[in-house]
Amino acid sequence: MADKSSDHAAEHGPKYTPEYAKGHRARLRDRFLKGGVDGLADYELLEMLLMAAIPRKDVKPLAKDLIKDFGSYAAVLSAPLARLQEYPGLGASAVALLKTVEASVHELTKSAVHNKPVLSSWDALITYLKSTMSHLENEQFRVIYLNTAGEILLDDVLSDGDGHKVSVSPRHIVQKALSVDARSLILAHNHPSGLANPSKADINSTNEIIEACKPLEIIVHDHLILSNSDYISFKALGLL
Repeated sequence: MADKSSDHAAEHGPKYTPEYAKGHRARLRDRFLKGGVDGLADYELLEMLLMAAIPRKDVKPLAKDLIKDFGSYAAVLSAPLARLQEYPGLGASAVALLKTVEASVHELTKSAVHNKPVLSSWDALITYLKSTMSHLENEQFRVIYLNTAGEILLDDVLSDGDGHKVSVSPRHIVQKALSVDARSLILAHNHPSGLANPSKADINSTNEIIEACKPLEIIVHDHLILSNSDYISFKALGLL
């Protein structure tokens, strides 16, 4: 992939003045400060980040290319580190900044459910899981272990799938629950395909986990499946 953003100066000749030198960056910052995120397109929001990491270059073409190639602003932030590191025009500083913003979003949404009964903060939990899982390229399975008050004891990424499949061990889940003294749990995984519908394998593995937890009176509250734009609840579908 060519570094498309670096071709602009050559195309316009030696008298070409880069956008950042025309006050473009200042105008973009002003628009953001006055109108917030609603006043910017996705590529412009990404451009704001890249401006901080790449000070002497017109980064608008690079921002547009990233949005086009990854699909969305959120997908750029959650892209695998290796893919960002090999992307033309993104240096180490820019990659580090993108990943810092992603981590900050995760911490911000996680704080909304920290030290709170999860079942009464359900919307906050969904927001947190969407921010951490919905845009991943590979399937990820996580178990959220809760104490007797329904507060999070452990948010455990049990497995990162190779491609679009992930293996889950009910025995491991039960052992982990005992180790942290959890009395209930919530299962969650993402579908990179874009469809949040549960598969037969999803239903079977959930039932196996429930059966493994029953003898120890550990409750499985729900199993959530998240996609890029939606999520489903096993409990809401009557599958629990």
